[in-house]
Amino acid sequence: MARVIFYEKPGCKGGTRQKVLLTAAGHEVITYNLLTEPWTVERLRSFFGDRPVSEWFNRSAPQIKSGEVVPEQLDEQTALFLMLREPLLIRRPLLQVGDRREVGFDVETVDAWIGLKPVDESFRAMSESLMSQNLQGCAHGNGHSHDHHHDHQGGCNHHAQQEHR
Repeated sequence: MARVIFYEKPGCKGGTRQKVLLTAAGHEVITYNLLTEPWTVERLRSFFGDRPVSEWFNRSAPQIKSGEVVPEQLDEQTALFLMLREPLLIRRPLLQVGDRREVGFDVETVDAWIGLKPVDESFRAMSESLMSQNLQGCAHGNGHSHDHHHDHQGGCNHHAQQEHR
């Protein structure tokens, strides 16, 4: 079982599902707030590997949705500068196990890397259900459209939506 360093936006339901899946597989999950972490260019860059710059970004961030930031038009240095200035632009989660670092939560990648098979038979149905979902970023279900469940800061606002109903 692995010790997973998990950088997230606290309260995001998608992140919660990802952590449940990791925990059910027997991993120890250590969470940090991605938005308040004191990032450096070098440290942040280490999570993106050889992915294209456009895959480094949180597509739900207000600056991206508004067209103010267009990831496909940015070079590496500009992208990193913008992310350090506005951490909501960073694709979540950032994951680290040992010396390996990854961005996003692609079930197949994470499963091949550290394993996502539940350690206890009682977790199997839940884990299979979670693994069948798109766990890339913020997902709420319940028919919420993508534009309506994010608050003005580009974060999850699922609970506020429920309270207003």
